[in-house]
Amino acid sequence: MKNTIEYRGYTGSIEFSEEDKIFFGRVIGIRDLISYEGSSADELLKDFHGAVDDYLALCESKNVEPEKSYKGSFNVRLSPDLHRRAALYSISQDISLNKFIEEAVEEKLAAVNG
Repeated sequence: MKNTIEYRGYTGSIEFSEEDKIFFGRVIGIRDLISYEGSSADELLKDFHGAVDDYLALCESKNVEPEKSYKGSFNVRLSPDLHRRAALYSISQDISLNKFIEEAVEEKLAAVNG
């Protein structure tokens, strides 16, 4: 079971409040706050879709570019030794450091997701 939902390129979390007996979540991977809730899975999905649609409509009405989740760029902090070793390896393989990191992440995720 996964604890995320997707719609129109946005990923949302799924959480449950036992106290309130309600499902809720928020769009992850962006700074803007887009939240939703529902008393059933169907209601949660409907409110999630509506919240994303409302966000996109608001952005359009204000003539601003909506944020997108996971643009493909992020900063990685490594120890100086690991940075040096990765850079030297990528040079020896005639690939960019970015390409090496991308391949390493893909390889690790393939091993985890089998």
